[in-house]
Amino acid sequence: MAGSPRQTKHTQVREHLVELIAEGLQPDERLPTERELAETLGVTRVTVRKALDELEKDHLVYRVQGAGTFVSQQRISKTFEFHSFSEDMLARDLTPGSSETQISLESAGGRVGFALGLSPAEQVVHIMRVRTADGRPMCLEHSYLPAALVPGLAERFSGDSLYRELRDSYSIRLERADQTIHAVVLEEPTAELLKVPPFSPAFNVQRTAYDQRNRAIEYAESLYRGDRYSYDLSINRLST
Repeated sequence: MAGSPRQTKHTQVREHLVELIAEGLQPDERLPTERELAETLGVTRVTVRKALDELEKDHLVYRVQGAGTFVSQQRISKTFEFHSFSEDMLARDLTPGSSETQISLESAGGRVGFALGLSPAEQVVHIMRVRTADGRPMCLEHSYLPAALVPGLAERFSGDSLYRELRDSYSIRLERADQTIHAVVLEEPTAELLKVPPFSPAFNVQRTAYDQRNRAIEYAESLYRGDRYSYDLSINRLST
C-alpha cells in the first residue's frame, strides 16, 4: 500500500478502499472484513476501522451488524418540499419506475381510516409498489386512497405516476401533506424486495396528502433505503 509520507495510515487505507470501490465493487457488494483488510494492507484493525468510519460518514459504505460493510449506492437528497416520487426522481435526472405492483380494494381499518377521515369499514384502494430510480429499488410504498373518490382506479392504474393519474382521470391535485419520518431497520421480507441485507437502515415516511379542497386523498407509508436517500433542510435560529 503506497502513499504520501505525510499521510496517516488510516488515510492511506481510506484511499485504498476508495480506489477499490471505484475500480469495480458494485453497490451493496460486501467489502473484505476488517481482519482481511488489516492482513492484506499490513496495518492494525483499529486503523482499518478508523478508515471505514470515515467512509461511512461520507456515505460511501454502510454497515450491517453481523453481516459486514457494504458499498453504498448514490445517495439521493430530498428537501422538505411536497413532491411525488416521480417528480423527485426526475428532478435529480433519474428515471422513476415501479415494480412488484399490487392493487386491491379493502376496508380502511382504524389506522388508515383515521388518517383519511373514514370509518374503519369504508373501502380504500391499496397500492403497494417497489419504487425504483434508474431501475434500482429505492423504497417500498403503500398508498391508500378513499375508493369513493377514485372509482375504477384499481382497474385502470398502471403502477407508474399515481399523482398524474389522479390529476388526469379525477381532476384531483394534491397540494399539501402532513408527514412524519423516523429511522427503522428493514425486516428480511422488505430487505429482499429492496435488495439490501436484512436489518439495513431505512427511513419510515408516513404521509397524509390533501387536495385543493383540503380533502385527505392519500395516506402513504414508505420505507426508503437509508444508504440511497437523505433529507436536507435549512433551519433559522430565532433571535432572542
